[in-house]
Amino acid sequence: MTTFYLQNARILDPACDRDEPADLYVRDGVIQSRCVPPDGVPRIDGAGLLVAPGFWDVHVHFRDPGNGAAETRRTGAAAAAAGGFTRVVTMPNTVPAGDTPAWVRAQIEDDLPVRILPAACISKGRQGREVADLEALAAAGAAAFTDDGAMVDDDAVMRAAMTRARQLGKPVMDHAVVPALARNGVVRDGPAARRLGLPLFPPEAEVEAVLRDIRLCRETGCATHIQHISCAGSVAAIRAARAEGLPVTGEASPHHLAIAAEEIPGDDGHYRMNPPLGNHDDVRAIRDGVLDGTLTLFATDHAPHTAETKTRGFLKAAFGIIGLETAIGVTWEIMVLKEGLHPLAWAARWTTGPAALLGRPAPSLAAGVLADLVVIDPRTPWRVTPDTFRSLSRNTPFTGWALHARPVLTVCEGRVTFTAPDAVALEGPA
Repeated sequence: MTTFYLQNARILDPACDRDEPADLYVRDGVIQSRCVPPDGVPRIDGAGLLVAPGFWDVHVHFRDPGNGAAETRRTGAAAAAAGGFTRVVTMPNTVPAGDTPAWVRAQIEDDLPVRILPAACISKGRQGREVADLEALAAAGAAAFTDDGAMVDDDAVMRAAMTRARQLGKPVMDHAVVPALARNGVVRDGPAARRLGLPLFPPEAEVEAVLRDIRLCRETGCATHIQHISCAGSVAAIRAARAEGLPVTGEASPHHLAIAAEEIPGDDGHYRMNPPLGNHDDVRAIRDGVLDGTLTLFATDHAPHTAETKTRGFLKAAFGIIGLETAIGVTWEIMVLKEGLHPLAWAARWTTGPAALLGRPAPSLAAGVLADLVVIDPRTPWRVTPDTFRSLSRNTPFTGWALHARPVLTVCEGRVTFTAPDAVALEGPA
């Protein structure tokens, strides 16, 4: 367990509505109420730094089991810690699919630098035809249910799953894309699509799925979460559902906030994701959804792939990009620096928002709790260099981007799990 004294940092603690300059004393892994530590405690000069509860990401793929060449739980957890995260929700689209209690327990049991809260399958084998044993999966530790990577498009199956999930007090998270409408589409309409002759992915494929999920939420009362929102119609539908009082949430992914389809530079598979990048109006709508509270959380959809599967050109590349190690920088750059989101609201999208979705106590920097926290440097520009990532994969469209916020220290359950080289100096007693 770690002991240190962080001086003169800016505290961002959304659970306590706290935004103020203060010191933070951690002793034997526990946050202390005493402001001044005894002599001999290592000190950190926090001037200009932010400290927040450790961030939560409710949407990551660690490819374990089944594709360890792209990512494992251990490398994914290392990437999460380097990104400032202390809790992550892993997706069950592994090989085999995460539809058994044994799969859930295996996700949880590793001694890792981040706590995994696994999401298990909605349907057996992720086939969308028969509801999985949700009760056994919840008993094993499943935090949520999803067939991410595919939509459960049979209304009867989804309704039955949502009814049972509500009884268990677990959210259902949906990859909201109607297969019959998406067909073989890979990109939204724009210059790159026309230049390369790529099959189009119509926004209706997502919006119709979101509207279906909202209708089933209304019928069942199940907490319903829409993953990786990519278009304006989806934001509008979620806004209306929340105004109605329905337990519907949606997540904004950094790439859907930062890049529009019109900005795809050419035949580059690093820009291929599912759902695809929206157009400029969609990006504007997603940002507005974050600003007005319609979208209550960020999530990376960290989707590692080997270089071979992402360098075949746009049409043949695998869907998805990594995001854990760029998440803080991209969302701070876009939403705080460019859009004016208050830093406390920004931190809430990574802490209290995800915790509320999962029905977990909100992470906090309150005295007496085991330290889960991230220290962030928002001042020093840094450039995205994938070769330095802890993730096994390098598939990102953000290579070369200059950003202004990065984690410099992560503490998970009282243990230091990441320290940025040359960024935070633990000094001796003053």
